[in-house]
Amino acid sequence: MSAEPVLAPVPRDGAASRRIAEGIRDAILHGEYRPGSRLRQAEIAERFGASRVPVREALKALEAEGLVTLVANAGAWVSQLTLEECEEVYQARERLEPLLLRYSAPHLSAHDLDELDDLASRMAATDDVAEFLRLDREFHMLSYSRADTLMLGDLVRRFWNTTQPYRRAYTLLMDAHSTRIVHDEHHLLVTALREGDLESAEQTIVSHIRRTRRRLSAHPEIFSSVA
Repeated sequence: MSAEPVLAPVPRDGAASRRIAEGIRDAILHGEYRPGSRLRQAEIAERFGASRVPVREALKALEAEGLVTLVANAGAWVSQLTLEECEEVYQARERLEPLLLRYSAPHLSAHDLDELDDLASRMAATDDVAEFLRLDREFHMLSYSRADTLMLGDLVRRFWNTTQPYRRAYTLLMDAHSTRIVHDEHHLLVTALREGDLESAEQTIVSHIRRTRRRLSAHPEIFSSVA
């Protein structure tokens, strides 16, 4: 599993499509385009200095990643979840990410583990939500990156993509106690991976995901405020 998604080959204007997809992806993941926002091809084409053909191909690729919803003869929107849908995704993540971690863990190098430790420390040292979210994604994707899977890695990345706006909203709600637990879990995960204790590593990631799911469920207003 690579650290970031690889876009599927596109038949026309491939380089432009990838460039546009990368730009839109970053804008969605960083909150510039919010869930439910309309993505107008003409505006995107103007923004990236391209024709509508690579824009269409980019939107199709982003749909496959779970970031965009395309409606025939209507247009494109940033994907949006209800509370119930988000709950379902997190339930799936609780079960699938420990498995992906088990595939990856034996192949993580000493350098990988040092980098994970550094990322955990950098997360604990920042008060910037955007920076925390960027580092958090990098941390977890690195922990899964050595897994050689047919579809599990892509599925987990799709889940991360669709829940990113709600993680941002959740992070803004965290108090000092919750924040400390999150950072402790990151360090506990690195320690378990260093020691080859896969059971503890899996339990830590399950608790990590479950805590976020429960906090999100306790704040249904998030699912209207992010739109």
